[in-house]
Amino acid sequence: MDTVDLSSGYYAAVIGQESARTADALEKASSTVQVPSCPDWNASDLAYHLGEVQDFWSQIVRNAPAGPDAALDTERRPDEELVAFLRTRTDALLAALAARAPEDPCWSWSSGGGTVGWVLRRQAHEALVHRVDAEQTAGLPVTDPGVALAADGVDEMLGVMVSGLPEWATFTPDGQRVRLHATDAGREWVMAFGRFHGASPTSGTAYDEECAELVGGAPWEGEDEDVTATVSGTAWDLELWLWGRGGPDPLRREGDPAAIDRLRAVIVESTQ
Repeated sequence: MDTVDLSSGYYAAVIGQESARTADALEKASSTVQVPSCPDWNASDLAYHLGEVQDFWSQIVRNAPAGPDAALDTERRPDEELVAFLRTRTDALLAALAARAPEDPCWSWSSGGGTVGWVLRRQAHEALVHRVDAEQTAGLPVTDPGVALAADGVDEMLGVMVSGLPEWATFTPDGQRVRLHATDAGREWVMAFGRFHGASPTSGTAYDEECAELVGGAPWEGEDEDVTATVSGTAWDLELWLWGRGGPDPLRREGDPAAIDRLRAVIVESTQ
């Protein structure tokens, strides 16, 4: 596998590179063409979405440790201005990140967040996924970002976007697990299904919902019979599948297909 230093400087470079590729691809697409993986969006919606996300996080980082209540809403420009708008928001995000240290405290929605470094990683993968959207929308070949970044994307999806309960919640596993194996990265992840329970101390809302939590990294220390199903493939194919951005599906599946479908359903629910 290729090896890179997944540091703050690296993530910042990914944000810049992937955002520029997104904008470049969207310049080649009609503003009204549908985004294949997000059928409710057209190319202009995609440009606005990534620009809006980057505008929000540039404000969060710039105003840290203040939370989202201090962030201004992002006005939508006319469609013909949105690609240029996206480029300006990427510049603003990178400038805000460069002015802070990765360990500086910063608001995030994740129980595992709370630093500027978390924002760097999250926004690198946000830009990467939407670059795929832009290339698919423009009818361009989807570019592989390399094994190390793709594997980190799988890890970030499973460990951040799907897993990570708040401190006041508890997780009760039900015994079903799905293993994901990145064959080119030498990495595995095991997701356990169950329910999370608890009441938010701020809103008072009580929760009792199905979820999946990351319980094992590479290598998986349990036994094969402890895993209900396994999905294997390259790190990039796994990341595309997890985000619902894949085309022809080259992944290998073993075990109970219902467990794999269950993981897909939890992922969709977690990434809306």
